[in-house]
Amino acid sequence: MIRLKQRWSKSWARSKQPRKQRKYRYNAPLHVRQGFVKALLSKELRKDFGCRSLALKKGDEIKVMRGGFKNKTGKVMRVDLKRSKIFIEGFKRKKSTGEEKHAPFEPSNLMIISINKEDKKRQKIIERKKLKKHKSSQKSSEGEK
Repeated sequence: MIRLKQRWSKSWARSKQPRKQRKYRYNAPLHVRQGFVKALLSKELRKDFGCRSLALKKGDEIKVMRGGFKNKTGKVMRVDLKRSKIFIEGFKRKKSTGEEKHAPFEPSNLMIISINKEDKKRQKIIERKKLKKHKSSQKSSEGEK
């Protein structure tokens, strides 16, 4: 029997073994888990920002793409990095006791419609992604000549 004694390693992200992939996700530190809560951008935002996805933050306007709340929009109320779940204002489920509880969403089932522009760090991230995309498009056009 093989045991993985080490708690977490970056190298497990590239592993083919499902157990190592699961261990990578479940034991990842919070700064790595931030990358697990990314969602697609709408076509308009994709053109504006020059990237395909962004990490979800509180205050973002999103659209649900899958599940019982499909095609409904709302604002991100809370991002749970520990469980990699997103909670949206107004999206509630009834518990068996009758009380209502906010429904958790998987980030892969969401699309960002508009972003919260108050975050300065996020603006820098977007600018960095634009530059990266611009540089890569220049390199590809130079290689064709």
